[in-house]
Amino acid sequence: MNVADGMGLQIADSSPALPDWLLPLAQAADAAAADSGNGLGPRFTRPEGMDGVPRRSAVLILFGEDPASGPDLLFVERAKTLRNHPGQPAFPGGKVDPGEGPVTTALREANEETDLDPAGVQVFGILPDQYVWPSDFLVTPVLGWWRTPSPVRVRDTREVASVARIPVSDLADPANRVSIGHPSGRSGPAFEAGSLLIWGFTAALLDGVLKAGGWERPWDAGRIVPLPQEVLALAVRNLAAPGGEDS
Repeated sequence: MNVADGMGLQIADSSPALPDWLLPLAQAADAAAADSGNGLGPRFTRPEGMDGVPRRSAVLILFGEDPASGPDLLFVERAKTLRNHPGQPAFPGGKVDPGEGPVTTALREANEETDLDPAGVQVFGILPDQYVWPSDFLVTPVLGWWRTPSPVRVRDTREVASVARIPVSDLADPANRVSIGHPSGRSGPAFEAGSLLIWGFTAALLDGVLKAGGWERPWDAGRIVPLPQEVLALAVRNLAAPGGEDS
């Protein structure tokens, strides 16, 4: 498996083998990189003719494995005071700094947000860029295997409200899946994970990953529920104040 950081750095060529349950996703990521189309391609693209240049960012889609609950994913809940996507559950990540590639950014941001030790992460894939509106970010999703787990916590309360490892089995459970009616009038996939409601960009990305990894179970996409009032209020505030500089 040959993964490029985006700055010419080759990653994971001599890394230990992935667990068997991650191999289908790794193969799907390779196929997506080859433009063969399998649900992991861009779901969101920047409108043609839009002024300016989008800001680059990267997120870390980090798979671990708990002895009791099995495979899981690492999420953060963004602080409600952030300008962009306040209060939303998300994969760790943020803005690409000058001279960085997406892998470096994703690992650095995960460390800054959750105290994750990057040395324990094996990167095994980079997915096609996804566009996020209204923050005008072009996001590169980075796939990682938490080969040597380290303790995680909220490292900076100005950016992160909580950190959670959520079992893949819970995310794939049809009882925890709904479609959310967005303020735009569209609807999209969402996941109810304990006290967290995963929706929007992160939920769409997660939906594609579950499908590609073979974990998706049939669920009722026609069950559309509105955003909770508190979540809607934060989303409306975000729509009213685009272009912020937070990650």
